[in-house]
Amino acid sequence: MRIDKINYYLDIAEATLERGTCLRRNFGAIIVKNDEIISTGYVGAPRGRKNCCDLKYCTREKLNIPRGQRYELCRSVHAEQNAIISAKRSDMIDSTLYLVGKNYKDGSYVEKAMPCALCKRMIINAGIKQVIIRNSKTKYTVVDVNSFIENDESLEGVFGY
Repeated sequence: MRIDKINYYLDIAEATLERGTCLRRNFGAIIVKNDEIISTGYVGAPRGRKNCCDLKYCTREKLNIPRGQRYELCRSVHAEQNAIISAKRSDMIDSTLYLVGKNYKDGSYVEKAMPCALCKRMIINAGIKQVIIRNSKTKYTVVDVNSFIENDESLEGVFGY
């Protein structure tokens, strides 16, 4: 049986996350426009810096920092950020970002996955129109990027997810 197009792209994003270097959660992202993959990205330290998997520790894990908080202490560039960095803005206007996250320890899908506040701002400015996030091997959530604009958590002082 042939899989639907959304799960096809989510499968590619899931394969991309296998390059991730985080010891907490790895994400893979791809940006697609007009049925063409524009760019891909996964979680990892900036080029030339050591990854957490090489150092054998995660600073945020050591400090028991909750999910979605204090990303300035993280060594990594997020998958969404890496995908955006690798694409021209003109190619991203009205595109779709597919996102898959897995927990490092057990390989399970990240529950209630959502781009962090900084990634949301980058997604907005990149001109991406929707984000599709995998919840299970066949189920996903479609998020209209306008909701990131309308529900501005920075005004509420809300942290995490």
